[in-house]
Amino acid sequence: MRNLKLLKSLRSSELQGPGSPQCFSVRADTGSLLIASQYSITEYDPRAGQVVSEASLTADSFLPEDGSGVVVGLQDLAELESACLATASGDVVLFNLNTCQLECVGSVDSGLTSMSWSPDEELVILTTGQETIIMMTKDFEPITEVGIHQDDFGEGKFITVGWGKKETQFHGSEGKQAAQKKIQEVQPAVAWDDRRPRVTWRGDGQLFAVSAICPQTGARKVRVWNREGVLQATSEPVNGLEQALCWKPSGSLIASTQRHPNKHSVVFMEKNGLLHGDFTLPFSKDQTKVKKLLWNSDSTVLAVWLEDMTAGEDGQVNSYIQLWTVGNYHWYLKQSLDFGRDPQKAPVCVCWDPERPLQLHVVSHSWTSITYDWGWTTERSPGLDATDNANVAVIDGEKILVTAFRQCVVPPPMCSFELQLKSPVNQVTFLCRPERTNQLAAFTADGRISVYSQDSGEQADKTADAFKIVSHPLVLQKTFRLAALQDDPLALRQLLWLEDELFVGVSSGLLPTSSTLLMLRPVQDAADTLAVRSTVEVDGVVVSMVHCSQTGTVALQLEDGQIRKLLWDHPDPSVEDWRDSSSCSINFPVSCVQTALCSISGEEHLLGLTDRSHLYAGDTELASNVCSFAVCNDFLLITTHSHTCRCLRLSMLTVKGLQAALASDGGQNDETLRRVERGSRIVTVVPRDTRVILQMPRGNLETIHHRALVLAQLRAWLDSLRFRDSFECMRKLRINLNLIYDHNPKIFLENLQTFITQLNSINHINLFLTELKEEDTTSSMYLRPDSSPVQHQPASGQKKVDVVCDALRNAMESMDPNKFCLCILTAHVKKTVPELEIALQKVHELRENPPEAPGAVSAEEALKYLLFLVNVNDLYEHSLGTYDFDLVLMVAEKSQKDPKEYLPFLNMLKSLEPNYQRYTIDKHLKRYKKALLHLSKCGEEHFHEALQLVKEQKLYSEALKLYPADSAHYKALSCAYAEHLVEQQQAEQAGLLLWRCGEPVRALQAFAGSSSWRNAICVAQQIPLPPDQLALLARDLAEKLTEQRRYADAALLLDQYAKDCEEAILALITGAVWEEALRLIYMHNRQDITETNLKPALLEAVGTQTLFLEAQVATFSRHRTRLAVVREQKEKARLDMLDEDGPDCPDAELYSEASSVMTGSKYSQSNSRISSRSSKNRRKAERKKLSLKEGSPMEDKALMYALGEIITTVDKMREEVHNLLKALVLFQFDKQAVKLQLAYEDALQMMEAAVPEVWPEGLQNSQAPLTGPNSTANSIMASFQQQQRPAASQQDAEVPTPPKMRNGIKWKLAVLK
Repeated sequence: MRNLKLLKSLRSSELQGPGSPQCFSVRADTGSLLIASQYSITEYDPRAGQVVSEASLTADSFLPEDGSGVVVGLQDLAELESACLATASGDVVLFNLNTCQLECVGSVDSGLTSMSWSPDEELVILTTGQETIIMMTKDFEPITEVGIHQDDFGEGKFITVGWGKKETQFHGSEGKQAAQKKIQEVQPAVAWDDRRPRVTWRGDGQLFAVSAICPQTGARKVRVWNREGVLQATSEPVNGLEQALCWKPSGSLIASTQRHPNKHSVVFMEKNGLLHGDFTLPFSKDQTKVKKLLWNSDSTVLAVWLEDMTAGEDGQVNSYIQLWTVGNYHWYLKQSLDFGRDPQKAPVCVCWDPERPLQLHVVSHSWTSITYDWGWTTERSPGLDATDNANVAVIDGEKILVTAFRQCVVPPPMCSFELQLKSPVNQVTFLCRPERTNQLAAFTADGRISVYSQDSGEQADKTADAFKIVSHPLVLQKTFRLAALQDDPLALRQLLWLEDELFVGVSSGLLPTSSTLLMLRPVQDAADTLAVRSTVEVDGVVVSMVHCSQTGTVALQLEDGQIRKLLWDHPDPSVEDWRDSSSCSINFPVSCVQTALCSISGEEHLLGLTDRSHLYAGDTELASNVCSFAVCNDFLLITTHSHTCRCLRLSMLTVKGLQAALASDGGQNDETLRRVERGSRIVTVVPRDTRVILQMPRGNLETIHHRALVLAQLRAWLDSLRFRDSFECMRKLRINLNLIYDHNPKIFLENLQTFITQLNSINHINLFLTELKEEDTTSSMYLRPDSSPVQHQPASGQKKVDVVCDALRNAMESMDPNKFCLCILTAHVKKTVPELEIALQKVHELRENPPEAPGAVSAEEALKYLLFLVNVNDLYEHSLGTYDFDLVLMVAEKSQKDPKEYLPFLNMLKSLEPNYQRYTIDKHLKRYKKALLHLSKCGEEHFHEALQLVKEQKLYSEALKLYPADSAHYKALSCAYAEHLVEQQQAEQAGLLLWRCGEPVRALQAFAGSSSWRNAICVAQQIPLPPDQLALLARDLAEKLTEQRRYADAALLLDQYAKDCEEAILALITGAVWEEALRLIYMHNRQDITETNLKPALLEAVGTQTLFLEAQVATFSRHRTRLAVVREQKEKARLDMLDEDGPDCPDAELYSEASSVMTGSKYSQSNSRISSRSSKNRRKAERKKLSLKEGSPMEDKALMYALGEIITTVDKMREEVHNLLKALVLFQFDKQAVKLQLAYEDALQMMEAAVPEVWPEGLQNSQAPLTGPNSTANSIMASFQQQQRPAASQQDAEVPTPPKMRNGIKWKLAVLK
């Protein structure tokens, strides 16, 4: 749905040569024109208006001096830096562009009728006066010469399989009479045909076609030849085939023209000579003749050069050039150039530029050259509010095809309505006024502007056949005639309709490098005439002009990318440089083919898209793979060559932010990005809506609802409390309905009645309730825009689903509980813990008291709806849990259950005592706590059953609360609970229960088993036990305590209850409790034990402690030394790798302090299996990784853990050493005491000094930048980059924290100093 828009035109009339131009060619490298006349060949630069080189063709007798000579072909040869020229007399001449010398490289006696070079300039085809084809190389070496007219069809001759005669075949819609139809004789060529052959090459240079007059029939016939000069195919007889011939560069079709009895058409042939499609020219059958057909280089535009066949009253004929494009198999006339009847202005040579696909060169009889540059554009209405119909206008000759995309999406070539004009349309522009952007103006080839607007009168919404009118067509309001314009076609371009009676256009300036802006207003005396009221000269060629309807800004772009601002609303219009907020001049780096104004972070910018897919905002490149873009409201939408559509909100982004957003790939829930079909282009965006219209390469349309537009529209609607519009949109586009609440919980809860009233549908409210989830969609699925405030959930402590269900239920109950009965049931059922009992009770109430209100829901309907929401078995069980058998029967009857299944069970329940009945129901429903409660009320006979239930379901604590503490039931339950606790290895608690319920013997066993000796002694004395049994009990308990290394408790039992002081003293000596042992020795007057046991034990303890300290110090020193070596190796390996591979080396992190890899290690670390292990096994695996074996992957961490454990162990010896020193001093073992104190002090000091070395201060922050004398530039760069990376892998062991030493504890003795 694109149109061709003239970007610029360059008219140069400085060249005045002898004669008239006959052939011309374009130099691709310089852009200059090579023009040959009957006298000379000239190279002319139209930009500079100067002749570059020139040579006479008559001086060397290549052409006669009387001007009767004819040049039949001219081709620029870039590789040879020459131009090849062929004359009708038979000469082939090379014109050297550097020396301006002419050289005849060959001659044909019979003369030449045409010359055509292959696209790769390797071959040249010459057609001679003898109707032959000469094929030569680029060095003019003959390859072959064959006759044009061949009797054979060619190598591609069709194969007949011999299935009977033509008379017996099926002829389709033509009927049987087709078999008797005689083949019509082909009519000879028309009289005006110059009867010269036409040669055209396929784009790849493998085939060429020749159109020539057949000597037998006098009609034209097309033959296709290959690169070796072998005939491939001959066209079928085509009546009325004309001389124009051009092969589409893409290679699919050969274009020619055909004159039918009732029309004049452009027809297409395949390479096998068969016709394949056509389109009709907008002229009567004998009105015009086609002089030439020209495909542009990318095969998108077909130029048709026509001329009237009959002269006018002044004896002159009119000349035209039409540009046609195709889409969805329909041919559109996009541009029509009418050169008038002046023979001096009529074109004599027309060709497309070989490098720029949309640049057309025209040379007239008067040597005037005009270069036209077109660009593709989509003419869309510029409105930003809901009154804009999102109109898109497509030019098709004398018609404008308008589609109103707000009302309907009509695929081209169809449309919403057509506007018929009297002359071909060249430009369309929409009015740039708010709320009137649907009006358009059309600039036609006859120099008139037709204005169309919406009909102000009332129109019926339905036609006579009852079809609804979706979009009303525009109505012609006025036609303006332009005064004082140049006579050249397309003299006015870039037309803008700024106000009702103000048009702005661009025309060529006084200089080739300047432009003139024309401000057109109606003439007061002649309202149908537009006159130039003011002009603005622009130093540069204006190639685009855009208007912003919000700000009124008009921006101009010059051909070199410079940007200007037109101050059109001033009394004296002028042009100034485009500047940013800091008053710096802003320009595009290169020229852009599409531009648009937008506001980014409150500052106005001009966006531009180049023909190389680069998108710019002023001088900043935003993206480099953009194929189309559009600005609508506050959004920028682009489609990319990676088949995505991005939608970005401009008010929330800076230019840098926009650049970064377009460079990112987008996350999982990125609402700005979506995939589209390959080659999609944006046609338009419906303002204040969610629709984006895309056109595919083949021409069909697709409508997408971009998620970013949808969410923005939804947020706006929710803010303005338009709940119904939001709900309908979300339902249609499958947006999670939780967004209605999550967007602003406070506002939603405050406007629940508005929400219910707007939806006004039971089904819609139920749908909303059933989709409720605890998830906050604004933080997971539909992230909030950065600028919007975060709406926190209500801090009531309740869950979101419960809050919404309760609030909606309360609101509906207060409004109309009968109408919203089903919704109220849904609110009960959808809560986090479904309130099925309440819902069933409401249904039961409906059954008992049916509402009389009209339209109220019956109990059956409500129950049927509940069964739809809840599984029937669950509902049946919940109804059973209400103990209401009427309700149970009501649910059971609506379910698919067999009455034989539930009736016997219900009858059995009805026969039971109420409490036992409820117990049976609760036990059936596995509600054991309730079952126990009801069973406890059933009396003495059911206590055994209750006790069994308690044991099975372990409901001991609940059961104890149901019986009095002084009852037998309570005692039985306590005993059962105690047995359970003993089984759970909690004998002490079991003893407490047994003791308090009056079972001291069993309590004593429990306390004895748990080594709770104090409770055991108390119970034993309460029983009471005889002294000998008490002593025996004390000895048993002391033995268990000794095994548990509780020597002080064991000594107490032995001394006080077993009355064995010697055993008590020996236990204390064994446990190194020296002071308590001395107390008992002196209390019981057993000083003999001091010599026999205490002193030897002291000396043995000194030796043991000394050896243990020496071993710990030796191990500590060894680990400390090894740790320093390991760290040095790792640091060296990391720096070496950084220097070799640079800072971006992905393996550099492997050698950081937090890493687990060491150079030269024979161990490899693989965590692929560990990731799937359980947490227990994972911890075990982590411990296994910390191996102290040299070369292990994580040796440094293992060493640090080992050193920390040694320090902790030695530090814990302070109290033990202190007590030992005091005992040694007491018994005058000063020498041993001094030695132990010094050894322990040295060990503590050495370990305390090693802590900063083992755990350096920067170790915990391993991501700190690495600097220092040993660092290189690469290593410093890597360390800084590492700060930006995520933390080290969780699989690496954490760095252990340094142990804390208890220096505040006083352990040394001053007497030993």
